[in-house]
Amino acid sequence: MGCTTSVILFKGIRTVFERNCAYMCKQQGENNALEYTAYNWTKEDSELLISSCLAKPKLIEPLDYENVIVQKKTQILNDCLREMLLFPYDDFQTAILRRQGRYLRSTVPAKAQEEAQSLFVTECIKTYNSDWHLVNYKYEDYSGEFRQLPNKVAKLDKLPVHVYEVDEEVDKDEDAASLGSQKGGITKHGWLYKGNVNSAISVTMRSFKRRFFHLIQLGDGSYNLNFYKDEKISKEPKGSIFLDSCMGVVQNNKVRRFAFELKMQDKSSYLLAADSEVEMEEWITTLNKILQLNFEAAMQEKRNGDAHEDDDQSRLEGSGSGLDSYLPELAKSAREAEIKLKSESRVKLFYLDPDAQKLDFSSAEPEVKPFEEKFGKRILVKCNDLSFNLQCCVAENEEGPTTNVEPFFVTLSLFDIKYNRKISADFHVDLNHFSVRQMLATTSPSVMNGGRQSSPALQDNPHEAAMQYPKQGIFSVTCPHPDIFLVARIEKVLQGSITHGAEPYMKSSDSSKVAQKVLKNAKQACQRLGQYRMPFAWAARTLFKDASGNLDKNARFSALYKQDSNKLSNEDMLKFLADFRKPEKMAKLPVILGNLDITIDNVSSDVPNYVNSSYIPMKQFETCAKTPITFEVEEFVPCIPRHTQPHTIYNNHLYVYPKYLKYDSQKTFAKARNIAICIEFKDSDEEDSLPLKCIYGRPGGPLFTRSAFAAVLHHHQNPEFYDEIKIELPTQLHEKHHLLFTFFHVSCDNSSKGSTKKKDVVETQVGYSWLPLLKDGRVVTSEQHIPVSANLPPGYLGYQELGMGRHHGPEIKWVDGSKPLLKVSTHLVSTVYTQDQHLHNFFQYCQKTESGAQALGSELVKYLKSLHAMEGHVMIAFLPTILNQLFRVLTRATQEEVAVNVTRVIIHVVAQCHEEGLESHLRSYVKYAYKAEPYVASEYKTVHEELTKTMTTILKPSADFLTSNKLLKYSWFFFEVLIKSMAQHLIENSKVKLLRNQRFPASYHHAVETVVNMLMPHITQKFRDNPEASKNANHSLAVFIKRCFTFMDRGFVFKQINNYISCFAPGDPKTLFEYKFEFLRVVCNHEHYIPLNLPMPFGKGRIQRYQDLQLDYALTDEFCRNHFLVGLLLREVGTALQEFREVRLIAISVLKNLLIKHSFDDRYASRSHQARIATLYLPLFGLLIENVQRINVRDVSPFPVNPGSTVKEESLALPAVNPLVTPQKSGATLDASLHKDLFGAISGIASPYTNSTPNINSVRNADSRGSLISTDSGNSLPERNSEKSNSLDKHQQGGTLGNSVVRCDKLDQSEIKNLLMCFLYILKSMSDDALFTYWNKASTSELMDFFTISEVCLHQFQYMGKRYIARTGMMHARLQQLGSLDNSLTFNHSYGHSDADVLHQSLLEANIATEVCLTALDTLSLFTLAFKNQLLADHGHNPLMKKVFDVYLCFLQKHQSETALKNVFTALRSLIYKFPSTFYEGRADMCSALCYEILKYCNSKLSAIRTEASQLLYFLMRNNFDYTGKKSFVRTHLQVIISVSQLIADVVGIGGTRFQQSLSIINNCANSDRLIKHTTFSSDVKDLTKRIRTVLMATAQMKEHENDPEMLVDLQYSLAKSYASTPELRKTWLDSMARIHVKNGDLSEAAMCYVHVTALVAEYLTRKGVFRQGCTAFRVITPNIDEEASMMEDVGMQDVHFNEDVLMELLEQCADGLWKAERYELIADIYKLIIPIYEKRRDFEAGPPVRHAASSLQQSD
Repeated sequence: MGCTTSVILFKGIRTVFERNCAYMCKQQGENNALEYTAYNWTKEDSELLISSCLAKPKLIEPLDYENVIVQKKTQILNDCLREMLLFPYDDFQTAILRRQGRYLRSTVPAKAQEEAQSLFVTECIKTYNSDWHLVNYKYEDYSGEFRQLPNKVAKLDKLPVHVYEVDEEVDKDEDAASLGSQKGGITKHGWLYKGNVNSAISVTMRSFKRRFFHLIQLGDGSYNLNFYKDEKISKEPKGSIFLDSCMGVVQNNKVRRFAFELKMQDKSSYLLAADSEVEMEEWITTLNKILQLNFEAAMQEKRNGDAHEDDDQSRLEGSGSGLDSYLPELAKSAREAEIKLKSESRVKLFYLDPDAQKLDFSSAEPEVKPFEEKFGKRILVKCNDLSFNLQCCVAENEEGPTTNVEPFFVTLSLFDIKYNRKISADFHVDLNHFSVRQMLATTSPSVMNGGRQSSPALQDNPHEAAMQYPKQGIFSVTCPHPDIFLVARIEKVLQGSITHGAEPYMKSSDSSKVAQKVLKNAKQACQRLGQYRMPFAWAARTLFKDASGNLDKNARFSALYKQDSNKLSNEDMLKFLADFRKPEKMAKLPVILGNLDITIDNVSSDVPNYVNSSYIPMKQFETCAKTPITFEVEEFVPCIPRHTQPHTIYNNHLYVYPKYLKYDSQKTFAKARNIAICIEFKDSDEEDSLPLKCIYGRPGGPLFTRSAFAAVLHHHQNPEFYDEIKIELPTQLHEKHHLLFTFFHVSCDNSSKGSTKKKDVVETQVGYSWLPLLKDGRVVTSEQHIPVSANLPPGYLGYQELGMGRHHGPEIKWVDGSKPLLKVSTHLVSTVYTQDQHLHNFFQYCQKTESGAQALGSELVKYLKSLHAMEGHVMIAFLPTILNQLFRVLTRATQEEVAVNVTRVIIHVVAQCHEEGLESHLRSYVKYAYKAEPYVASEYKTVHEELTKTMTTILKPSADFLTSNKLLKYSWFFFEVLIKSMAQHLIENSKVKLLRNQRFPASYHHAVETVVNMLMPHITQKFRDNPEASKNANHSLAVFIKRCFTFMDRGFVFKQINNYISCFAPGDPKTLFEYKFEFLRVVCNHEHYIPLNLPMPFGKGRIQRYQDLQLDYALTDEFCRNHFLVGLLLREVGTALQEFREVRLIAISVLKNLLIKHSFDDRYASRSHQARIATLYLPLFGLLIENVQRINVRDVSPFPVNPGSTVKEESLALPAVNPLVTPQKSGATLDASLHKDLFGAISGIASPYTNSTPNINSVRNADSRGSLISTDSGNSLPERNSEKSNSLDKHQQGGTLGNSVVRCDKLDQSEIKNLLMCFLYILKSMSDDALFTYWNKASTSELMDFFTISEVCLHQFQYMGKRYIARTGMMHARLQQLGSLDNSLTFNHSYGHSDADVLHQSLLEANIATEVCLTALDTLSLFTLAFKNQLLADHGHNPLMKKVFDVYLCFLQKHQSETALKNVFTALRSLIYKFPSTFYEGRADMCSALCYEILKYCNSKLSAIRTEASQLLYFLMRNNFDYTGKKSFVRTHLQVIISVSQLIADVVGIGGTRFQQSLSIINNCANSDRLIKHTTFSSDVKDLTKRIRTVLMATAQMKEHENDPEMLVDLQYSLAKSYASTPELRKTWLDSMARIHVKNGDLSEAAMCYVHVTALVAEYLTRKGVFRQGCTAFRVITPNIDEEASMMEDVGMQDVHFNEDVLMELLEQCADGLWKAERYELIADIYKLIIPIYEKRRDFEAGPPVRHAASSLQQSD
């Protein structure tokens, strides 16, 4: 092995290792540095042993877009489609959206902004008051996938329904008797016996069969005698006797009585017998009458022809072409027909595309909404009634309703026993009757301790009166589950112990005396102690049935349980509730007899008249007092990030819970047992300072009070409390704000013992306690144990213990030695104060530095780093405020370290949000809340500049990889901020009007470029270790780059795309291809993608008109430079087509979806717009032509087995292969080519057009009507390569893909269909001029390939019929159940098998097939019009014409709709008219194939199609007649007869009444054609139809014996013998016999048929003097060969075009047949004839034949 080869092999091996490792060794440096790569040997590629040396494609520098726009300004402005070249001026703008809330007024108090001093509070208020700041992109709707276009809905309900013959019922036939029959002629019908007459069988009595005969006259006046098995003549007849061919009717009693014989022209006869002599006579008379009429008509025709022949002939010639007069539609210009065909009413092809039908919104961006108040499950609680068993009338005069005997007060709240916590604030309700409330009304206001003063807050609230007695509350539950309880606590006015107070209510005996006694005591208590409450009872009920939040509306409140004075706290309540579902535990609790009626319901969206927890009314609040006001109750949302919402409204509540007072060991006060706690909120400890009126009042009182009391426990020195006091905190808290607790001993005893003069003292002060609200600047919220003092000196807040018995501040007298006797806890629900120390410290430091203190970078970094420890729920709650501050710090940072640390904190915040599944908050922030600060060049920097720099630092390889991974993973946020910052900067600083390259400083351009370059290694190297991060980074970079086109220098953005693409190479792992195409997909979806590609001429010199431009049809460097994005995309798709299947699918899908988008884009709806777009994609033609061998798949199986298997696909792709091609031979060819390709690839010299098709040029189609590409039309490979150099690629050797080796494996069906869809879209959209230019530039081989692709379109999109679709749907369903079907294998994934699915699917496929057919037809018509001279070369017998004709033929060979076929027939008329020499001169193969296909349609089930086909066939004859100077139409005559014979031989079932009707139409056309009335034409036509009917009669028996091969061959032999004088016809029948023999496995017999065919041709050539030996040369093989000598010199040899090439093909066919039949001894004789011809041609590479010959000759010697 040579050194060079060794080196290359070693490098190849090294590459295999590299590709299978996670590491990639990429050579840095020049773009053209060669990388040795190898395929990943996937299962799909395993059969493709081609290792290719793929080079990194050369990067093409994009044009300087901004300069080009300026330079070509005049040209652009003069362009009629200038909107496709320029970005609109109003492309984007900033907008302010008013913040929409639920409230009538702002939730921020009027003076809050002024009062706020702390930076954090100020910023929070600013957040809740600010409006939304948006950047609006006017055309944003056009910047997504085609599915997101604003009006992309396809009007599929209006699709035309196409009629296809394949969908017609199999057994459906028109009434055969009436079909084509003519009224008014002679008719007769009756039963006769038919004798079975055949040359091989003698007629006997037993061979007669009883049949029903029906005599009818056809449309052309001819008579047919049809016979049936029964009297149902509407069916297709069993056979026909055509009476025009009958010479006479005579009686014949030799075999049977009453028999008569019909003697036919071809000397055959039909023997019929009647039941009686009378019937026989009637039949003979009737038939003879018809024969007489026929004879008279024939004589008349002859006389007419002779009399006028001479003068008519000259008159006809003088009148010009007769064509126009009998085909008026052809007289119109072909262009008009074409315009009609291309009309706008046609369906857009992509509307029908299955991918466009699928609803797939996976690529759609999520809808982003502004921040809004969000609630959990909301429950409306209606409090209806509380009634106890003990009732009476409380009025003094005992007039009025019976009610409870004393007032009761209900407090509702929610408890969660799963998480052991109270989850809502208290909702206080007063359900007392008006008369009961009157018992409290006389309470002296002076005793109320400041409880009844009027409040300034109430003056703002005109609804105070309506809000006095709430009955309805809305509770919210963020995490509903069945273990949440609604608890009602019931209190009453303080009277004594709970037991004493409850006792009367627990007795079931209804005693009015007891009621009166209780009422009397109650009235006294209300009078004295009306403001004090005592616990009384509680009840509970469940809320939810399940965790989904379904309300348990059937549940009722439990019994009312008596409160236990030792178990009052919330903790005790949770314990009770834990046992709530245990009846045995609950049964032990003492029950108070009564009923609490409270209902729950879901909250409707339009609840009227409700206020939030701060009493701010909603927008739908009514002033009508009749509607009860509903109160929202605050939910205590758990401090879990995922349940936290960013705050949107101002809310500042403190909930205070006095819990416990330990007073049993105090000695300061003599009596301290019934202890009441009064809570006040103060802002000063001065002597005369008043408490603030900010405590929420109870029902019946004012909305806000200065103080509140907790419930009193009788005779308890260590009382427990469960009360909740709700306080509205001031906006700005300071050090003096504190809670003051005052303790009173309440005297419950009202006895008048002792001195009556002594004043009744209700309350005695027994201590004070206070709790400062702020500690280290934050609100105290943990549980506090505080001491109690006996006095309250001014300045008490200043008291400080200094230790050693010393203190600072006033003298305070402590109770019980200053022990912490009071336990109290507070709960803050605030949107302006944070509990988080780190967040508080950060804002405090920022405030300090902003107010002038020296900012120290290291200090700030310390506070920034501490923010990483911030609690998650706090971070979410204050998200907008925190991010705003961080961005502010970023723009003011003077040191890089500070900026980097700010970015790190932002990354941390963003990551936390994502990890908690709350990225929607971030999206809302960026879109609505983020607002860049006003830019002051001297002071601050911009966010986009600073952020790009810090991102670069964090992405450096040396940086912390965890942070950089988070940045990659959530990069979308940072890029979105950059985008918004850039937009706001441009608009606010009026830079939008500047030129693009002046909008941003060079430093920013550099920073962006650096970020792109820093990001790329992360994307290309981390895709295995961290796939999510690299995938997200790739996508968000694409979105960023796409948006940069809107703001920045577009040429600069192109360069960034180049930087991106340069990081990828051919042969990359699949994931990297996915990334690359995802990037291209996003970027190419830019709303102004078309202007970015500048679809305009780039000619030299003066401005050119668009029509004159030199269009690019190849991906030249110039094209890729000028039309950068589309050039890049097409190059990448071209490269991807050389990769494995998954990669190809991704690439094709991106391209196709983009074209669908262009098609659906309403901005470019007109034809001129679409044509201009199509010019951008013209190089796709070149791309497809390079891959034509891989696309050329004709098989349309919906379930490709093993889609990667090359050999399998090849066998499917070949058209009707001659069964006699030796299998070993093709296998050897494949092996040889495989070895050659493999070593060629290794040495780098493989042909880019390696032929992977097994011996494709040696494959012959035995059937002359198949694909007509013969040796001369299928260019050989060397020829192709030499032509390529002069083709479209001449400017760039190597074509689209540089110097890579083109793969040869077939593409699979879905890929082919998608590529063809793109091809058809461009073909249909492009202008005629562009198409002409393309064809003119293309080489012959490229034109051939172009039409090959057009033909493949017809194969791939053919309509297979509803039955096929239904069957396919069922197979699909079954395979999916078995799990054996890869979904991506089928073109349409939506196969269903319901009737509706099948109907929809068939409607789509029928429309696709029709549209594809019409598009291809348009193209062909245009080509034949423009390239008439080229097509007429060699009298129309050139390879190009054969190729074009093949496509025309393909239209007829595939199922077409009635609409399509009508157009096809019109086009064929035009073709015949333009190119008569093709059909009437030279070889007859094209004429033959056309006749065969047209005749098939003459037997169509659709009458319209039969008519069209008949007229076309008539036109062919008439045109032939004109072409010969009105002498004859021998060529068509002969070919029609041959085609009919072939059709019969193929047992197509022709010859029935439908076909007869078509023959009648042809006859009628001839009879009614006035221009040839006086010529022999009409009689010749009649003669032809007569002959056809004769052939049909002669072959009628074939149908009967189609399942009996021996009989069938015997009949065909008879026919072949009868045509001994006509070589073409005899050859037809011999070929047919050979096919039947092969089918039956009779190979020797088949070989003999081939020998006879060959001898026939040899004899013909001998008589012409072309070949030296005739049929006698074959006598050594078979003595029967003399049959071939009987051809007639005159008639038989007319219009026969056999030549030496045909003979060579047939001789090789003979050799193959004999070889297969193992008749080796005879092969030598065949080769004795072949070898001299090879020697004469000097063809010494004859291949297999020579080897056969050598071996055979040796054997014979």
